[in-house]
Amino acid sequence: MKLVKSLLLGSAAGLAVVGGAQAADLPVKKAVPIEYVRVCTAYGAGFFYIPGTDTCLRVSGRARAEYGYIGSDNRDIPGGGDLSGFTGLARFNFDARTQTGYGTLRAFLRLDAASRTGNTKYSSGTNLRGAYAFSGTGQDQLGRIQNFINVDKAFVQFAGLTAGRASSFFDFYAHDFEIIGSSLGSDLPSTNLLAYTKKFGEGWSVTLSMEDPNYRKNPIYSDAAGSTGLVPGQAGLNNVFTTAPTPIILGTNGVGNATAVAFVDAVQRSRLPDFVGSLRYDAAWGSAQFSAAVKDINTGGFIAGSSIGVPGTGAALAGNTATALAARGINAGAQTEYGWAVQGGMKFNLPFIAPGDGLYLQGAYGEGASFYTGINRFTAGYLSNASVYAGNPFNQYLSDAIVNPLTGRIELSNSFTAVASYLHYWSPEWRSAFYASYGEIWFSQGARQAVSQANAAVGAASTVAPPSYLTNAVGYNLSPALRDTYQVVTGASLIWSPVKDLDIGVEGQYIKTGVKNGRVSDSDKGAFVSNIPTRTVSSEDVFQARFRVQRDF
Repeated sequence: MKLVKSLLLGSAAGLAVVGGAQAADLPVKKAVPIEYVRVCTAYGAGFFYIPGTDTCLRVSGRARAEYGYIGSDNRDIPGGGDLSGFTGLARFNFDARTQTGYGTLRAFLRLDAASRTGNTKYSSGTNLRGAYAFSGTGQDQLGRIQNFINVDKAFVQFAGLTAGRASSFFDFYAHDFEIIGSSLGSDLPSTNLLAYTKKFGEGWSVTLSMEDPNYRKNPIYSDAAGSTGLVPGQAGLNNVFTTAPTPIILGTNGVGNATAVAFVDAVQRSRLPDFVGSLRYDAAWGSAQFSAAVKDINTGGFIAGSSIGVPGTGAALAGNTATALAARGINAGAQTEYGWAVQGGMKFNLPFIAPGDGLYLQGAYGEGASFYTGINRFTAGYLSNASVYAGNPFNQYLSDAIVNPLTGRIELSNSFTAVASYLHYWSPEWRSAFYASYGEIWFSQGARQAVSQANAAVGAASTVAPPSYLTNAVGYNLSPALRDTYQVVTGASLIWSPVKDLDIGVEGQYIKTGVKNGRVSDSDKGAFVSNIPTRTVSSEDVFQARFRVQRDF
């Protein structure tokens, strides 16, 4: 037994030695080191290093729900009667930064997506016309359900350069304190641009920016043809013109009435970028900014074969359009004018009233630049004229320019806005904003009268005439077309933030629009007798409210 035991122990020891030697000869697979996500403290809270790089990234977002009401209770007029609206919005932000020998290299991305339903201040026509949204096509959903998607930001910043999709450098206040965000004033959060910013000492900076013109063009006035109405069962894009015809008078009779007209292509092409400059100052007390912009306004030539004449007047027709124009000293070719705008604003930090309090003051003036002054902020964008609410008494006219039917020349509109907005913290959890804004827009009166003359010829010679009250002097004097108007938008809010990054708030807003002089026909309740309106108004007003729940992370 002792011998057997010794043999077994010896064999086991030998095998262990041999096995150990063989194991030592085999390659050993080492575990891959785990690279943990590291916090990046160079750019503030929330940044972390992308593994394997020296780039810091912050991922954030937002969820928002809104419920609204507007006092548009006229169900008798087609298109009127929508009172309520709903919005659900999702936002995703990605902010990537890398430190280089030239300073910080930054790329910022923001994507907004939303579902909007209900009244026209929710399912926004401006967003639809500006390619931010697409509309439902059901009979009850057309113009009332929109899905909204927008590449809100996608820009690179490097050594003073900003390139990509970003907020316009013209803007200053841009509704910082508001929920609804429709007080009068410029606010273009998404445009394509190429800009350079130079920072000087003591808080001064200057920016020169070349910006996409398409997001700041409001149409040239044309009353010769209206937008095709949205038809149930069709997509909401059938109100777009390849050419928007506006008439030029070819001939008149002895009393000055137009006997023939031809039509010029008034759709503005994308020819030049808008040029924007801003001078900004930032300090502990607040900030100030002066901005200026210049933009082109262009028309094409006359539309071939578009001349019409009043029967029986010996009017000039298509064959002699050029001759008739030359006789009146009108160039039949394309033309360009230049609109411009200036804006000044100041923000005051008011911690001595309450921590977080602030006051904005801002004013803007422009010619041919309604998007820059923001006079169309509440009413509408990308429209020659628009309603304050569906089924309202009259439309406000917002065109950047008119082609004068008598001279054939582009004549610019004029507009200005002013806004004051104050944010007050009642306590760290409760705050309110109070704001008021006022604006005016006015047009060439000579061009307006010439439009009446042209409409008379169009009405007499076409199968689809303009409203007959536009073609007689008394009726046209009561038309809202190209009237000088004013608008007031004012409101207040109350917001509760029970925990960090959560807002629960409500805002109420009052809007009034009126003509500067005289009265206009009431399309809501009025009628016409012998082409003269039986009811007129000088102003209209409406109230809306909005409730919001929003979580940022």
